[in-house]
Amino acid sequence: MIKPLGDRVVIEALAKEEVTKSGIVLPDTVKEKPQEGKIVAVGSGKTLDNGQKVALDVKVGDKIIFSKYAGTEVKVEGKEYLIISERDILAIIE
Repeated sequence: MIKPLGDRVVIEALAKEEVTKSGIVLPDTVKEKPQEGKIVAVGSGKTLDNGQKVALDVKVGDKIIFSKYAGTEVKVEGKEYLIISERDILAIIE
């Protein structure tokens, strides 16, 4: 598995099947990039200038909304993940 460093998190994007009002399923080529995901791993936290660690506000298992063009896509063991910084997380879905 992937262990992110610092204030980064690993996300598994939650893909939604997009269907028009008339029932046409849209192919991947015209879909927008997903902005919702589930956190599968978190880093140790942000290090301040004085050396103190600040824990992240999110934890493994949280469902989140993140910035549309944030992060780096990686593929591990056939699964696609996104590694983003905590500052690119917009909200936690409860």
